[in-house]
Amino acid sequence: MVELDPPCRRLKWPVCEVHSSVVCAPVKRPSIFRGSKSLGKVSARQIKAQHSRRPSPGLFGALRASSTETSQKSGSISVKVRKTLETVLGLSLGSSGSRKKAGPRIGLRITVIGVIAGLLFSSMLVRLWYLQVLNAPQYQRAATINQIRTFEIPAPRGLILDRNGIVLAGNTISEQVTLSRSQAAQDPNVVTRLSALLDEPVSQINQALQNNLVSSLAPVPVASNVPSSVIGYIEEHASLFPGVQAQAVTERVYPLGNLAGQILGYVGPVTAKELTQLKSKGYKQGDLIGQAGIEESYEAELRGTPGVEKVAVDSHGNIVQSWIQKEPVPGDNIELSIDANLQSYAQTVLANQIQTLRTTYDPYDKRYDPAPDGAVVVEDPNNGQILAMASYPYYDPTVWVGGISQSAWQTLQSTPGNPLLNHAIQVGFTPGSTFKLITGTAALNSGLITPNTYIDDATGTFTIPHCTGLCTFHDDDSSAGGEVNIVKAITISDDVFFYTLGYDFFVQQPKYGPTPIQDTASRYGLGAPTGIDLPGETAGIVDSLASRKFLHDHYPSAFPNPPTWYAGDQVQLAFGQGQTLVTPLQLTNAYATLANGGTRYTPKMGVKILNPSTCLPDSSYANLTKTQVAGHVSYSPGTWQVLLQSFSDVIQSPNGTGYGAFTGFPLGQVPLAGKTGTAQTGHLSPNSLFVSFGPTNAPRYVVATVIDQAGYGADGAAPVVRDMWNYLVTNPIGGVKPEACSPSSTNQSNPLPPTNPALGAPTTTSTTQPPTG
Repeated sequence: MVELDPPCRRLKWPVCEVHSSVVCAPVKRPSIFRGSKSLGKVSARQIKAQHSRRPSPGLFGALRASSTETSQKSGSISVKVRKTLETVLGLSLGSSGSRKKAGPRIGLRITVIGVIAGLLFSSMLVRLWYLQVLNAPQYQRAATINQIRTFEIPAPRGLILDRNGIVLAGNTISEQVTLSRSQAAQDPNVVTRLSALLDEPVSQINQALQNNLVSSLAPVPVASNVPSSVIGYIEEHASLFPGVQAQAVTERVYPLGNLAGQILGYVGPVTAKELTQLKSKGYKQGDLIGQAGIEESYEAELRGTPGVEKVAVDSHGNIVQSWIQKEPVPGDNIELSIDANLQSYAQTVLANQIQTLRTTYDPYDKRYDPAPDGAVVVEDPNNGQILAMASYPYYDPTVWVGGISQSAWQTLQSTPGNPLLNHAIQVGFTPGSTFKLITGTAALNSGLITPNTYIDDATGTFTIPHCTGLCTFHDDDSSAGGEVNIVKAITISDDVFFYTLGYDFFVQQPKYGPTPIQDTASRYGLGAPTGIDLPGETAGIVDSLASRKFLHDHYPSAFPNPPTWYAGDQVQLAFGQGQTLVTPLQLTNAYATLANGGTRYTPKMGVKILNPSTCLPDSSYANLTKTQVAGHVSYSPGTWQVLLQSFSDVIQSPNGTGYGAFTGFPLGQVPLAGKTGTAQTGHLSPNSLFVSFGPTNAPRYVVATVIDQAGYGADGAAPVVRDMWNYLVTNPIGGVKPEACSPSSTNQSNPLPPTNPALGAPTTTSTTQPPTG
């Protein structure tokens, strides 16, 4: 055995130890190595031939053999190649001596490289195991999210009830057919088939698909109130209707038709302007929201809490599965102060009287009164609750269900009198002689007159002293009233008496101030919104220099002249003419203040918020039946009794302007007080007004009627008020029900309970349901 250098180990020959020296020995073959120096004398060909008969020498051996062979052929290796190999392998390829010295370093580095490669490979395996095993649920969820769509389920709106629990606005469940936009785009034939099945034009379905109020990811409703037979056919032939689904939805239903339509209001899609304000409250594009009336005022309570629906879709966007994640919570019910039967009766008699006025020839004025619109208000003077509020012309709120059509919208817009307006709170009327309550109170309270102050109306005219231009004012019929005091002046509606009061206030401003009448009107609530819980209420106007400045500054095109205030303006104000405008509700509330002795309440519609599950007042809300005092009118000693006597004589005295309208009424059992009003407005026919309250010894009701362009108050408006009292005598309104629960079904054929016949023959022609118009 010959001792060899350590690199021979890389040849993988059998080894043995001799004298602690490592030697390499071939197995059953003669060694070509004869000594320690023979390595350099062996030819490259011999080494190559020997290697071919031995086990593979490994990377180092192959490189060394290749290097030797190359050197034998070319004589020497290029410097560039050698340096590259040396750099890569970290060894020297110079001489045999240097190779001997680099041997241990080469083994170490190859070992390190192997370890690093193993670590890298192991790291890759660990990473794959982490991603595919440990983190698999996370990626599965991500993949699932890409296939699941979340939609909001609108909550059923709360019911709107009358004071007895009768449903005025309820909900009904209807079958709705929806269509996927993506499926319709992929397969237009589905639209054609659906059109034939639903008996709807293709253009109508395509128009629905283009509705940008519906989310681009949500199925689009294309038909409502679909018969069950059609729903069954779609389900049985699902392959013919890809992307088509049927779902049950809740929609508003109005069991009483047009009853209280302007009070209830309607719901419609949220507008872009509303969305900017309500987005923080969870509203989204396409959501329905109260747009008028109680629906708007109590939107937060009626809306409820939306639910959540999950929809699974395939790669093409087709819905393959849906499920409810969170059930919607219905909104609270709202109980109103109005009585449904009284409301129905008010609408009936108002509409009938307007139709009568339009078709009755007035021989005195030689014309038919146009009477385009009007209103009736009934209020409880003891708490401000509104028992009825009729506004003519009416409309059926059903037209808004499912979205109003263009034709229906144009019809509402073109109807004379504008049914979209609640004329009881959104339209101001010249008050005429009903304003004499204000002037009379101001004159008595300020001391300008006493109950025993008499003014001589000898000619039926009043002329402003030292005046040029239009200076003479006449009684309505130019008949002289003679010597009149405040009681007689109100009873017979003598204008000269009030012309004189207006002029005296004007010339005695240093004593009584510049605005004694306006200040009294403000205490009665005129010239400002009453605060009723209905949207869109107008403030009205009490004529004054300040109000004229306001109008000139804010509406210069309509009021171009610089504002002025003369004696003639004060005279017109005193008997309710000029630029003064009041709403029927303001007028009603002012007389309610007189009726109860001077307390002005805030009128109220909503009296309870009820939990839909228990039908009991919701503990999270204050009971709305609590009255709210808005102000007071203080009367000097004896003033209230004088005013009460004055307005009582209007109806109870044979000289009163309202006496004829109440002929035959049991005034002995139900004493009434009131006032007529006939207001010139620039039209051929004046506005007709009548307001009353009673019983005078214990007032329970205030009833007011205003009809636009309807003639004298005693002829146009008074008959409606009389009919209302006929009904109230035989059908008194009780208190609000302690518990008002919604009936199980709102689709009742006759949901109004029976009532007693009204007292005597109606002044107007009665009908079973309020007529439309």
